[in-house]
Amino acid sequence: MRAVVQRVSEASVTVDGDVVGRLNGPGLVVLVGVTHSDTPEQARKLAAKIHDLRILDGERSAADAAAPLLVISQFTLYADTAKGRRPSWSAAAPGSVAEPLVNELVEELRKRGATVETGRFGAHMQVHLVNDGPVTLVLDT
Repeated sequence: MRAVVQRVSEASVTVDGDVVGRLNGPGLVVLVGVTHSDTPEQARKLAAKIHDLRILDGERSAADAAAPLLVISQFTLYADTAKGRRPSWSAAAPGSVAEPLVNELVEELRKRGATVETGRFGAHMQVHLVNDGPVTLVLDT
């Protein structure tokens, strides 16, 4: 699994004009991509890593600060741009594999006590955020 984690002062995700997820204050936006070989155990470990990352003010984690997270699936994180000008998406897992693993990550964050908002899997989404710092990290399992 791959995640792009951004520290934000606010964020929202909209589908068809409706806001489906929102952070009204400081927190983390997490873009999540899944590849074919990923497992539920990797999703749980990635959730723990994200929740415990000390990237908020005062070197605190989302767990320490009770900061909310906005988790959005993004298959394009597994784009292959090595050949030509058109990316290949063959490394991205199909929805039937990816959606349960994104859900596993979200559920693990919630089990850890996190407040989690989400996008809508497979939908065309508009993501609005104010990156704070900016702080952006790429995590791979």
